[in-house]
Amino acid sequence: MSSIEALIMGLLQGLTEFFPVSSSAHLKLARIILGVKEQVVFDLVTHLGTLFALLWFLWRDIVSLSRQTFKLIVIATFPLVPFYFLLKPLRDFASKTEFLGFSLMITALILFLGELRKSMSEKTTKRDALWIGTAQATALIPGISRSASTITAARLSGWQIKDAVRFSFLLSIPTIIGGNCVELVKMKNLSGISFSSCIIGFISSFIIGIVAVRYAIRFLEKGNLKPFAWYCLILGITTAIYFNTYG
Repeated sequence: MSSIEALIMGLLQGLTEFFPVSSSAHLKLARIILGVKEQVVFDLVTHLGTLFALLWFLWRDIVSLSRQTFKLIVIATFPLVPFYFLLKPLRDFASKTEFLGFSLMITALILFLGELRKSMSEKTTKRDALWIGTAQATALIPGISRSASTITAARLSGWQIKDAVRFSFLLSIPTIIGGNCVELVKMKNLSGISFSSCIIGFISSFIIGIVAVRYAIRFLEKGNLKPFAWYCLILGITTAIYFNTYG
């Protein structure tokens, strides 16, 4: 991977991680366009870049986290463990390029569903958290957006949009950390790693992530998910047609 390719991939990760459009789908498409092979270590490093950007932006929310919210985050994180293993056959099957467009269309459908029910209550329950965590597990399938799933699940549970967005972003912290730890444990061969590419990817994803997360949260808290839904739908249809016709 060249320095320019690492920069592009890092910038793309930082830009798409915080919007409900599936960063994994965009990175996969970018690899295909650039002709870059998937590198687990590089992906982990760029995810760390956006994680640090999120921690930088939400540090006040984190240090002032109430016990109730902390419990809800723990409950919402729990479903990832069994679903990680239960969905492995489906993940492997859906990871094929020809299915990426359909996953993006599912993300669009999820976002449209989030528009069906507006906020009705300020109460947040453990059952809601478990439901949100289960919805988050669907994002284990490549192309399905984690934030789209969690925000929509919270909105369908009657949460205020600001609470849904903030909870979704706070929930992503243990999710990203846990996911990176699992991938590190699975790694057996560290040969062929370009440390310069990893440094470029980390710095670029961190810097653009700091900018993107601020605008992403502000925009999402307004409650209008339709632009992202239409974007994912159009990109999904285009991707599905292309790879199932020419792929």
